[in-house]
Amino acid sequence: MEYGWIAGERQFSFLMIIIDVFDRAVVTYQLGLSCKAKDLVQITQEVLMKRRLLDNTLRPVLRSDNGPQFISHRLADACEHFKMIHERIPSKTSNKNAHIESFHAILECCQRYEFESYQQVYEVVTAFIHN
Repeated sequence: MEYGWIAGERQFSFLMIIIDVFDRAVVTYQLGLSCKAKDLVQITQEVLMKRRLLDNTLRPVLRSDNGPQFISHRLADACEHFKMIHERIPSKTSNKNAHIESFHAILECCQRYEFESYQQVYEVVTAFIHN
């Protein structure tokens, strides 16, 4: 998860991204003014649908850090329901999640902006992801 400050609105924006480490593609993402476990569950289900894995016996592994969304009961229940494996990296070992950390490092170029509105964040971040 990545976040940025919207100076004009004096609040944070949050970005959750799911990357397929096989092809390094951004499969889906969620950009908003909050970042809750329900949002993570929603985009996880979206990934399974996009990659046609809902009815497949082979399930992907979701690797994450130990942020509050990732240690929630809601996500644990969803992973069980979707028959997914959720692998959490140990604290202070971001190198074990290198693909997403690398993407976040590139995305930090967006944090150089002084955003005035959520609309501006949305335009800059979505343009960056889609280009």
